[in-house]
Amino acid sequence: MYTIALVKTRPYMKQVFQLALLCLLAVPAVSQPTAQTLADNRDRRAILEILKRQTDDWNAGRTDRFMMAYWDSDSLTFIGKAGITYGYQPTLANYKKRYPSRASMGTLKFDILELTFPSPGVAYVIGRFHLTRPELGNAEGYFTLLWRKINNRWVIVSDHTG
Repeated sequence: MYTIALVKTRPYMKQVFQLALLCLLAVPAVSQPTAQTLADNRDRRAILEILKRQTDDWNAGRTDRFMMAYWDSDSLTFIGKAGITYGYQPTLANYKKRYPSRASMGTLKFDILELTFPSPGVAYVIGRFHLTRPELGNAEGYFTLLWRKINNRWVIVSDHTG
């Protein structure tokens, strides 16, 4: 509890004092994180963990598990050098066709450049990938991922990798 004693001062000093007191009382309220900020931080950690798990699965040659980050729907879109692929199963088939062996898969590394939440339940990721492949030559490029929170689970609904 604060005790405040007002002394006889010049008229404007009382106003300055009141303004300073108001600022001091407002600081704790302003510095508290909002519920949305806490949710965004929790969602950010969840998405980054999924991307880490994807990297681990890819590097272990587990294409099926790598794909678990994607929306299991015919409405999933994947845009790559070959064009647009619609659907989970066709996207999985393309991964298996393009990367049929551990040598072709190489070692994956993601660099996340931006992760934003344009609206509740929607996330947008911009990143860079690098595949180290000693036998076939390295590959690298950029990607954008559109995520949605569906049934309380973050999934990639659109991937544009080039």
